[in-house]
Amino acid sequence: MVSPEHIPGDGSHIGRYLGHGIGALRQEDPDLYRLLELEHDRQRQTLSLVASCGITDPSVLAVTGASIVNVTAEGYPGNRYHAGCRYVDEVERLAIERTKQVFGAKYVNVQPHCASFANHTVMQAVLDPGDTIVGMALDQGGHLTHGSPVNLSGKLFTVHAYGLDEHGVIDYTHMAELARTHRPKLIVCGTTSYPRTIDFDRIRAIADSVGAYVLADVTHIAGLIAAGLHASPIDAAHFTTTCTFKQLYGPRGGLIMMGRDAEALAADGKRTLSQRIQSAVFPMMQGSPEVHTIAAKARAMGRLLDPAFRELAERIQANASALARALTAHGYDVIGGGTDNHIVLFRAPEKLNGLIAERALEACDILVNKNKIPGDTRSATVASGVRLGSNTVALRGLGPSEMDTCAELLHAVLDAVEPGDGGAFHLDDAVRTQVSAEVRRLCRDFPLPYDPAPSADLVGAGTEH
Repeated sequence: MVSPEHIPGDGSHIGRYLGHGIGALRQEDPDLYRLLELEHDRQRQTLSLVASCGITDPSVLAVTGASIVNVTAEGYPGNRYHAGCRYVDEVERLAIERTKQVFGAKYVNVQPHCASFANHTVMQAVLDPGDTIVGMALDQGGHLTHGSPVNLSGKLFTVHAYGLDEHGVIDYTHMAELARTHRPKLIVCGTTSYPRTIDFDRIRAIADSVGAYVLADVTHIAGLIAAGLHASPIDAAHFTTTCTFKQLYGPRGGLIMMGRDAEALAADGKRTLSQRIQSAVFPMMQGSPEVHTIAAKARAMGRLLDPAFRELAERIQANASALARALTAHGYDVIGGGTDNHIVLFRAPEKLNGLIAERALEACDILVNKNKIPGDTRSATVASGVRLGSNTVALRGLGPSEMDTCAELLHAVLDAVEPGDGGAFHLDDAVRTQVSAEVRRLCRDFPLPYDPAPSADLVGAGTEH
């Protein structure tokens, strides 16, 4: 890593351009600048255990604000619909090649705007409306785009959902039964709140037995896969999708990747599967790509190729395991009995629900999210569970021993809070003050990367309650 003091103040055109932008924003739009500064300070001063979050590296942020954003570039490198794409083409090729290196893929499309859009694009590439898919139920750990009835995927296609067995792991037997009975064209795997390892090879075998495609959405484990700490679906699944945020610490965007099936013929026998994806992204689903985001993806992939990333990924995994053990020791019902990735999902105390737990913890500067758990009878806006993730705390440098402290802070709040009507609650001021002070200490001792003054303004600071 390059420390800020060793970055040249540089007279480059792009450096001056970006520097002018910050200065102009501060002078010409102080209201917006103030809100952005407050948001940045909020992130510095709170302990984020939100599983869907990460921290975008400053160099990646710089790329997203670069003047390459001014280029309209419909199409693909070497075949655009507009002039002026010489360097955009090189940037996109660089992003593709780096992504192939990181994940061992044979085909990569870096244009999807987000992982959800990538999932829909794959479905549009190989399915017709009314076709049957098998996906993981939302309350069992699946994602909206895996066939939830409130999502477009659940409205366009006939969905049969699988979930977890009595041990809290994916019920592959039920998945196979659904496949044999309903003969789906697509099986969707990958999760949003499932803490255990996914057996992609077993899912591929089930799909092959009925002639189905496999879509693996690895948004929540992409960093562990890149580091070799979780089995890769690149060759097991026909299609692999991910966001580039969260565990990859890049910009908000998506990827579609393929391995050994990239050159396999699609069902029509006319085009390969990768060709179907290529045309499904553009022109079927998207117009001009976000070229600045593609450039930022290239930068993020370059950072993942650094051997130091594996150390971070190992800390992500170790922290989550430590947090799950500590919560279990405090008597919490941890779904799945633990974790193999960065997610820890547990049942809120009986007197509470997920919504109240989330709000009470946020009042003490600890950020989590309410989440449905298997068999949940509450709506997703209230939920009975709490989902945690270790991406951000691992990047801050907190380790397993600090996870014991985090579990103690979580327990101190959840044990003390008393529910009110709706999402209201009461929390003793002494508990709030004590927990918030400990959170500020952790944030001071383990600042966000490149924090210019990690200790100067965190003593006595805190978010408004």
